[in-house]
Amino acid sequence: MTEYRAMQELPEIAGYKAGDVLVLAGELFGRGYANGLVDEAKRIGMTVIGTTVGRRDSDGTLRPLNSDELAESEALLGGKIINVPLEAGFDMEAVAGQPSVAEQLKKARPDDWNTISFAEGFIEQARSAGTARFRAAVAGVAQELETLIPTGANVLFAHTMAGGIPRARVFMPLLNRIFKGTGDKYLSSGAFWDSRLGRLCEVSFNEVTADTFHYLLEETAALRGKISAAAGRVCYSAYGYHGTEVLVNGEYQWQSYTPYVQGLAKMRLEDIALEASRQGITATVFNCPEIQTNSSALFLGVEISLYPLLTAIQREAGAAAAAPVFARCQAMLKEGETVDNLLARTNDYLASPVLASIVEYDSWPQHNTLEQAELMLAASAGLMGMHADQKQLVCAELSRIVFLSTGRLIVHASWSPAAPVVWLNHSIIARLVAEERGRDILDA
Repeated sequence: MTEYRAMQELPEIAGYKAGDVLVLAGELFGRGYANGLVDEAKRIGMTVIGTTVGRRDSDGTLRPLNSDELAESEALLGGKIINVPLEAGFDMEAVAGQPSVAEQLKKARPDDWNTISFAEGFIEQARSAGTARFRAAVAGVAQELETLIPTGANVLFAHTMAGGIPRARVFMPLLNRIFKGTGDKYLSSGAFWDSRLGRLCEVSFNEVTADTFHYLLEETAALRGKISAAAGRVCYSAYGYHGTEVLVNGEYQWQSYTPYVQGLAKMRLEDIALEASRQGITATVFNCPEIQTNSSALFLGVEISLYPLLTAIQREAGAAAAAPVFARCQAMLKEGETVDNLLARTNDYLASPVLASIVEYDSWPQHNTLEQAELMLAASAGLMGMHADQKQLVCAELSRIVFLSTGRLIVHASWSPAAPVVWLNHSIIARLVAEERGRDILDA
């Protein structure tokens, strides 16, 4: 278990300057954590270079972006994209004359989830093929970067890859039961995780979420050496999750979303950063707070821990500084509902003895229980129900503050990190927006 180390002080301003480069290892989609990195890099004058996962044709062939897709992606990024497909994972790999994982699961039925199996050795063969393809692609990206990074420039490689759910329809109804199920629709995450499908997910999560960081470090080693030889600094960052400290009963307290089955892969990601640090590489996993994005919508209840950020901002920045964001959040609630009531109901949930009996740092990540799932989902529905419009949510406003803040903190802390694994909790985000260098993040 990684030593828990929360960022307590705001990082010094990093040495990155105009002409230095942020390389985004992972495609930018919509609005999420990575947007904060991109926004901060541009704000301080860095050049942003992006990558793509590529696209799959109808026959399953992986290809680079076409001209229209490339133009759209570069417009979203606001920078150049190296058009080499960096799709991670192995679920689409056909090996040894056998169809891919995704193809084999096409006819699988959700009711048969605990009896589905694969030929002995097939998953490892598919994984090896996916790894070889991905490594070759990263090597190709590194080769192109050699021509794009100015001599003497400092470079921040930001790993933003996560996930790994195999692309097969059988998983969605099962995951909905795990993350959203109550009563007869509830499914134990522990039981699923112990099945062959669960073990497939574990291998896939490891490959996509964690091992891609290891491959990035290794395949850019030669480029890293050349940059360093030209007096440039090379740093690596990755997005982690390992619970977050939020205000509960007036005190900052570590808590976590349950069940976070990707947690084992996130701990593997931490181990990769620890090993890289021992080798003299500046690589840091930043464990960030929960946010709500399109990709996190499956995890109903993950957004509950966002609400106490309002209280943290008020505590650290003062009532006057917090007033505009409180007003924006109040305007999103139904007539008769108040932010104070929203926060009180959130605190009741987070302080529940049911959670206290399950969520523990030393044994993280925990699997769900029926009692915990029903409590969390009822709390989530109740808090969502306080809103006037389900498309205008308080947690969306707070997510924006989180990803902008964490992006700013990561860019600067990556220059000279205090440790290979660092937690960015609500307290440090609130302290950032309390100071002049972060006050603009509170603006609408």
